[in-house]
Amino acid sequence: MEIKDRIRMIMEREKVPPRVFAETIGVQQSTLSHILNDRNKPSLEVVMKVHQKYDYVNLEWLLYGKGEMVVSEEETSFSSSNSDYLPSLFDENLINSSKEPAIPENRKEMPLRNAENTPKEIVKQEIRYIEKPARKITEIRIFFDDNTYETFRPEK
Repeated sequence: MEIKDRIRMIMEREKVPPRVFAETIGVQQSTLSHILNDRNKPSLEVVMKVHQKYDYVNLEWLLYGKGEMVVSEEETSFSSSNSDYLPSLFDENLINSSKEPAIPENRKEMPLRNAENTPKEIVKQEIRYIEKPARKITEIRIFFDDNTYETFRPEK
């Protein structure tokens, strides 16, 4: 079973058509269509969006087809009680983890050194004409609409 089939199984479980599923996970409808029709493989970003929206889906099952589709209650309670949980790089709503408000950095603009006095580089452009040997016509063909043609060759 391929990953597209597992995505299709999630859609069936949720009882949503592809258009709604794509909208729900935040991808273009065409992206999902290409995945389901086996034109493209889903990117990691698409897989993570599916997993973030439907967090009951076992990520290992979604990626590799290993294990069960639904995460067991033990795994769910373990992950929710785990205080060392680090958010994914792909989490969309990241919260500033530090208690301090973010202070914008003040930066100075540094002027370019001697920008006005820099001499411009002189560019020489040279055009060379290369003579090619004269070409001679060896054959002329004229095609007619009745699927015939005539060939003309110069006399030597």
